[in-house]
Amino acid sequence: MSTKSIPILARRIFWDVDFDKLDYDGKASFIIERVFERGDVQDIRNCRRYYGDEHVVDALLNAKFLPLATLHFVSAIFDKPLEEFRCYILRRSNRTHLPY
Repeated sequence: MSTKSIPILARRIFWDVDFDKLDYDGKASFIIERVFERGDVQDIRNCRRYYGDEHVVDALLNAKFLPLATLHFVSAIFDKPLEEFRCYILRRSNRTHLPY
């Protein structure tokens, strides 16, 4: 992956970290999760081109947390059942109180 040029991603996705010091290979899972959570269609395409679908799917399947909308989106585009996602299993095992 290091021979490829870095993907063009929106700076706003990484508002809380130093964008210029992102380690695209060392922190791949963080970057993939953040792009799918906060990026737009072009960001997601660039991420998939850079990392490849196999690496992207692996990172997302093993993510500890994804927002529910992102989880359903990823499940649909990669044709993976929700039950295969670690964050879905964790969410179901950690029941929360009913909102009153």
